[in-house]
Amino acid sequence: MSRSRFASGRQYDLVCLGRLGVDLYAQQIGARLEDVSSFAKSLGGSSANIAFGTARLGLKSAMLSRVGDDHMGRFLRESLAREGCDVSAVAVDRERLTAMVLLGMEDRETFPLVFYRENCADMALCAEDVHEHLIASSKALLITGTHFSTEGVHGASLRALEYAERYGVQRVLDIDYRPVLWGLTGKADGATRFVADQRVSQHVQGILSHFDLIVGTEEEFLLAGGSEDLVTALRTVRSLSAATLVVKLGALGCTVISGAVPARLGDAIIHPGLRVQVLNVLGAGDAFLSGYLSGWLRDASDERCCQLGNACGALVVSRHACAPAMPTAAELDYLFSRPVPIARPDLDDTVQRLHRVSVPRRHWRQLFIFAFDHRSQFFDLARQGGVDVQRISELKQLFVKAVEHVQAGLADRGVVADVGVLVDQRFGQDALDAATGRGWWVARPVERQGSRPLTFEHGRSVGTSLIAWPKEQIIKCLVHYHPDDEPMLRLEQEAQIRAVYDASLVSGHELLLEIIPPSDLCGAHPDVLYRALKRLYNLGIYPAWWKIEAPTAGEWQHIDALIEERDPWCHGVVLLGLNAPVEVLAQGFLHARRSRSCRGFAVGRTIFQEPAHAWLTGQIDDATLIERVRGTFDALIHAWCTARAQ
Repeated sequence: MSRSRFASGRQYDLVCLGRLGVDLYAQQIGARLEDVSSFAKSLGGSSANIAFGTARLGLKSAMLSRVGDDHMGRFLRESLAREGCDVSAVAVDRERLTAMVLLGMEDRETFPLVFYRENCADMALCAEDVHEHLIASSKALLITGTHFSTEGVHGASLRALEYAERYGVQRVLDIDYRPVLWGLTGKADGATRFVADQRVSQHVQGILSHFDLIVGTEEEFLLAGGSEDLVTALRTVRSLSAATLVVKLGALGCTVISGAVPARLGDAIIHPGLRVQVLNVLGAGDAFLSGYLSGWLRDASDERCCQLGNACGALVVSRHACAPAMPTAAELDYLFSRPVPIARPDLDDTVQRLHRVSVPRRHWRQLFIFAFDHRSQFFDLARQGGVDVQRISELKQLFVKAVEHVQAGLADRGVVADVGVLVDQRFGQDALDAATGRGWWVARPVERQGSRPLTFEHGRSVGTSLIAWPKEQIIKCLVHYHPDDEPMLRLEQEAQIRAVYDASLVSGHELLLEIIPPSDLCGAHPDVLYRALKRLYNLGIYPAWWKIEAPTAGEWQHIDALIEERDPWCHGVVLLGLNAPVEVLAQGFLHARRSRSCRGFAVGRTIFQEPAHAWLTGQIDDATLIERVRGTFDALIHAWCTARAQ
């Protein structure tokens, strides 16, 4: 086995130094930037995209930059951290705002973008921000060209390179040439990708000797070499640096030049790219380098590094946005396993599903969920008590306070679990607002309660209501569904389930399907839940969560096996309550104790029915309501933990 080029025993695979800002991508494709009406926010900046992309591919990456002391800066730090990237070296600048870019997609060739980077946080990075121990703890250091464009960031980058050389850290330059960031175009002209400039060429040539790997497009090497001829430019770069040169050739692929530059580029080995239909070229280079480095840092061959880089670039150009479009290892494995190349990854259901489910997602521990999304039941309770239905909103806010008490009690008892709520919008909007942002599991319903066939609370176009939902909120859809329903009813039900599933794919929200077979059809078919789930999987419907009534221990074996076979990415199953007594639910918990897919319970009326009625009729006060809800909720948690202990 050949000796690795990388030092061993390092904490980080890669430290990325450079741009870190917010991308605001136009959501209207084909519109001038002037005519765009809405934007989608994501992490951006070449260095940050690479830190994000390499972390997504399993490398231990760290980001070295600055963000403002603002909401967008916190968003960027959180986005990187969720992906597994270390952000301890991302300084918070209390004098400057976080950088931002507006991007549009007018057509396949026109991608207007405007950089808002005047005195921004990441360009204020200074030598004092570069900590020796961080660089010394890494295998490789990546710096992008923008962070040599001004005196301050040039000094910070040289300091990082000095430490890298001292500690045997491999040094990577992504030329990343943006003329506007060197002051060579109008401030609003971020779309121009190349302007020849001798001053910039000389400046870049002054840093080339510091690097072991230099990556760029053909135009970027023309800039670095100060020539209009690519081979001549590459020879100039080679005269200044012994680095391995990786030339990105767009759809053609790339080539790697480790020694002398050949007389013609065609004499070098061209590693072919994947031919896909292009939606958006922005971010393709960052994706390429993320893939390439994921191989390079694992001592893979040039062929493998280029295969990974080309595949990552191809997937990203077929998608909207940069960082969120970065692929996972599961996507690449699937792509490479196909006997026929996939020309339209954006239309391949498996690629798209893997991109949703194989990215880093919240890992939920055992889940204890209080479900009070009921609408008609609370309406009836209010009418029976002779009180204004507006009081239901106040009642549901008290339920949130009760869950707070339950969560605190779990910590006190050393129970490792997460809590959640299931709340409706009609009577529970204030409770939803209070529960969101706490790190709880939060879901809300879309079905019209009691409907069969299924209809939606806000009309047939279920997706339109999801636009205003926070991403952390889960779509809950209850369906009274039986696989042996009369055919026309079953087809209508399945069409509606498909509609809400497709809407979730577009909106990005997770979907919980609650399946309750009609009781009058269940007697002769004890395996009805298994067959219902299997039927929906056969239709290509893969919810993130299932919610079902507790089956027997034997039925659990079949359900577990089905989920593991059809959708190993599924979060799992939560058990519903149907107003059963605590003792009855405890028996269901016992049946589920060996289930591999059952994650917890989501119970409502068992917890709230009696105290809600008493509170609405004035028999108890707020504190007593909270205590009674907490007591029943705690009893269910105790029953669950007791069952699991067996």
